[in-house]
Amino acid sequence: MVNPVVPSNGVLTPLGLDAVRLSPGFWGDLRELNQEVIIGHCLDWMEKLGWIGNFRGEPARGREFADSEVYKLLEGMAWARDPRFDELAETVVAAQEPDGYLNTRWSGDRYRDFEWGHELYCYGHMIQAGVARWRTSGEHAFTDTVRRVADHVCQRFMDSAEVCGHPEIEMALVELYRVTGAERYLEMARRFVERRGGPALAEVEFGRAYFQDDMSVREAEVFRGHAVRAMYLACGTVDVAVETGDTELLAAVEAQWERTIARRTHLTGGMGSRHSGESFGDDFELPPDRAYSETCAAVGSVMLSHRLLLATGRRRYAEQAERTLYNVVAASPASDGRSFFYTNPLQVRVPGQAAEGVNPRAEGALRAPWFAVSCCPNNLARTFASLPAYVATGTSEGIQIHHPTPSEISHDGLELRVETGYPWEGGVAVHVVSAPAEPRRISVGEHADLRVWAPGDVFAVDLDVRPRWVRPDPRVDAVRGCVAVERGPLVYCAESPEGGPSLELVHVDAEVPPQEDVVDGVVELDVQAATLGEAEELTLRLVPYHRWGNRGPATMRVWMPGM
Repeated sequence: MVNPVVPSNGVLTPLGLDAVRLSPGFWGDLRELNQEVIIGHCLDWMEKLGWIGNFRGEPARGREFADSEVYKLLEGMAWARDPRFDELAETVVAAQEPDGYLNTRWSGDRYRDFEWGHELYCYGHMIQAGVARWRTSGEHAFTDTVRRVADHVCQRFMDSAEVCGHPEIEMALVELYRVTGAERYLEMARRFVERRGGPALAEVEFGRAYFQDDMSVREAEVFRGHAVRAMYLACGTVDVAVETGDTELLAAVEAQWERTIARRTHLTGGMGSRHSGESFGDDFELPPDRAYSETCAAVGSVMLSHRLLLATGRRRYAEQAERTLYNVVAASPASDGRSFFYTNPLQVRVPGQAAEGVNPRAEGALRAPWFAVSCCPNNLARTFASLPAYVATGTSEGIQIHHPTPSEISHDGLELRVETGYPWEGGVAVHVVSAPAEPRRISVGEHADLRVWAPGDVFAVDLDVRPRWVRPDPRVDAVRGCVAVERGPLVYCAESPEGGPSLELVHVDAEVPPQEDVVDGVVELDVQAATLGEAEELTLRLVPYHRWGNRGPATMRVWMPGM
């Protein structure tokens, strides 16, 4: 199965890149942009900055985890079947040491810093790239290298008490187990998960919660600490729970997910409210202008929600993945695919400054072509390349479409063609191309029909994409008294270009429904507003949050005070 996640059991079966083909549309266009622009953009920057040269033995460049960025890109190339994969993989393979060790920063000084060294983290991304190559095109010199790395890890760490400061290898090892059937990889992943909270790592300025090492994964009640680390650890924990049949462990992650979504997640689906430690804040600590909401945390959140969906079949997880995909993941790249947001705040008070080269800072009010820590562009490259794997699932009863988008989907003799203008339009038409003689269920979200289908049949649903006002939980004091607008899965925002009217004193009339206006195929909204201290009302234009910042420096806000 050509899929990033292939559990051996669960309520739903993932349908991968061999079963789902995206057509032109919201996600199909973004995947095409990834293949035509983003992957090459990332490759060019890492070559220019010497991160790829590290594998050739050139003077070390980049951060201690720069190897992982090359591996993320290799994973994206594998899912995209990019012909440049072989040349880049050959460069990596040549750098492996005789015992399987491979790291361009720490060779000769191995495993001295588990808190910050990222050696196992880098292995995790390498293994995921190997799994992607294995599933798309079969075994390869790179997959052999990956096996040797994984065997080295098992030999070195199976009987130790050590873990990596940045989780990632846990889910990678489980997926390698799923590909190879080698039990040692699953057992190594299980031990890494269970060791955390021992504690297994030293105390640091951010506290052990930063590493999720303050308590065991079974005892935790909510996600905390560094948001990306928390998401990656939770993904690996779910994978271990599913493969070992540990229902208690799975239930623990589900409970942590529920509390985090209810109390520590922004309206956009973004996670991480503190710039310090790129971390979660306390419950209901969700300031819009200080939201960190890292793009990589959103990628991790989608990965986690997808795993929980497969394990349990609960539609709630697909809905959260949809919110995060449309409003954080899709917001990061510019419309031309050549610059990116690292952080995704819900309010920008001062227009950003254009960055033509490497942005040394993660936070910023304007997309940048590259960052000193450029984890996000490469994470997007692998996510967009594997997008078809998130669209639908299958069971013996039929096909479940979780993210309606123009596509062709096949499973167990049932072949479908999906036509829709979603998220701009709510209509979804699922055309039956071929079907078995037995009854099959077709579902789109909460809408489902179970019957004997015949070629030419159409299952049509109308999803609600009417604009709606939303209000925050009153315990989120940073936006108490404010309102925001959603339409279908999209969050909207007010955007004022540099030199335009101030958004600081604007307040809106939430008793008046937003009015729609279609601009170049995109639905924008007008709401009634006024400026504090002025009697005259004005019309305020709102744009989809994921499209803001494409017209140059601007201020922006999602949450607006009500009248």
